[in-house]
Amino acid sequence: MNQDANPAGSYFLCGIGGSGMLPLALILAARGARVAGSDRSHDQGRSPDKFAWLEAQGIALHPQDGSGVSDPATTVVASGAIEDAVPDIAAARRVGATVMIRPQMLSDLFNAADRRVGIAGTSGKSTITGMVAWILDQAGQNPTVMNGAVMTNLVREDTPFAAARIGSPDLFVSEVDESDGSIQLYRPTVAVVSNISLDHKSMEELRALFGGFAGHAGVAVLNLDNDETRALADTLPADRRLTFSLGKGEADLCATGFEATATGMRFRLDGAEVSLQVPGAHNVANALAALGVAQALGVARETAIAALASFRGIRRRLEVVGQAGGVTVIDDFAHNPDKITATLNTLHAFSGRLLILFQPHGFGPLKLMQREFVETFAGLMGPDDHLIMPEPVYYGGTTDRSVSSPQIVDGVIAAGRQAEAHATRADCGDRLIELARPGDRILVMGARDDTLTTFARELLTRLSA
Repeated sequence: MNQDANPAGSYFLCGIGGSGMLPLALILAARGARVAGSDRSHDQGRSPDKFAWLEAQGIALHPQDGSGVSDPATTVVASGAIEDAVPDIAAARRVGATVMIRPQMLSDLFNAADRRVGIAGTSGKSTITGMVAWILDQAGQNPTVMNGAVMTNLVREDTPFAAARIGSPDLFVSEVDESDGSIQLYRPTVAVVSNISLDHKSMEELRALFGGFAGHAGVAVLNLDNDETRALADTLPADRRLTFSLGKGEADLCATGFEATATGMRFRLDGAEVSLQVPGAHNVANALAALGVAQALGVARETAIAALASFRGIRRRLEVVGQAGGVTVIDDFAHNPDKITATLNTLHAFSGRLLILFQPHGFGPLKLMQREFVETFAGLMGPDDHLIMPEPVYYGGTTDRSVSSPQIVDGVIAAGRQAEAHATRADCGDRLIELARPGDRILVMGARDDTLTTFARELLTRLSA
């Protein structure tokens, strides 16, 4: 094991409550580092339980005004682009502290491990990461896992925000993000690419990034049902790839006879029955990817299948918040066309009208994928479904705001489906309550905003009144 896998010293994480920063903070702290941080949500009084729990782990929290950065020996970690206008970054420059971006910090830890599993793709990577984590946990492999979402199986009373699993530094499993280009920093021994489709970057950029990522791996686990990942598989020698598919017999792992059950999905793989507690054909594909990783790491197939049977999913992935007055409230992370497609297809396998609250995860992605968003909702919504949209997530900055929710709504209406845009999310909530009737399912969708879960819970409370 590389000595760099045991970071020493002091770290200050900007945006420490975020889905990528929080698990990184836990991994650093578990390896003996002193960890502190700041977060705008903490300053604004949002998600108090999460921040109280972080403080209980010995992680000091400071206002995001630069006051927490005073020691030049501290490494200040920023979540994305390093902007001197951010007070903590400006303070780091003043005192001479080292500044680095989160992907560099994470990739350093990842690349130092003896065995490195990197899980990438436009969609599905958090769920696949959770599945792999649980398989390796149940196989006694003691992995360290970095996920971008809470893994339900790993939640305990003392670990309510289990987006990380603290284990051996010799086996590191991590979700890997392509949206900022940082995927090129990782050197996996096993690489997963679940799919490649338009999201944050152009297709040309994505092909180069994912191709480089898979090319560095000893074994790449690739999806033959996606045209782009199939083309990527064709560039690799047979001994450096494991392929999976829903029904394509030439794949190394081919699911057959898959069907929805009352509690999830069921399918067959080389004569063995695999049962899942998570719904949707997309989760059959995710399970195949996880089984491919298990195979690459030498985990017995029967051990991996048994672990998948008890895998309970990822928070905010088609998570049922509850039911009141005959209305079911569902919380979901879907935020790009692929994820939205998987969610709507899964829910439309069952009867009932969908009332969809979709909060776009930023003005930039909305502009990039305007046409795809319109086509996805217009093509997959039923005639009785309703789409209701507030403005996109916006935390300030100079982002181009020329395309917003009303343009998506106008396109969906022009295609013959029911849609509305409202100025605030509170207005959207009022409209959802007004529309809801027994048999409906309210679907709250979006990313980059922890308060969406709170919003979904508040809707359930209102429906219970």
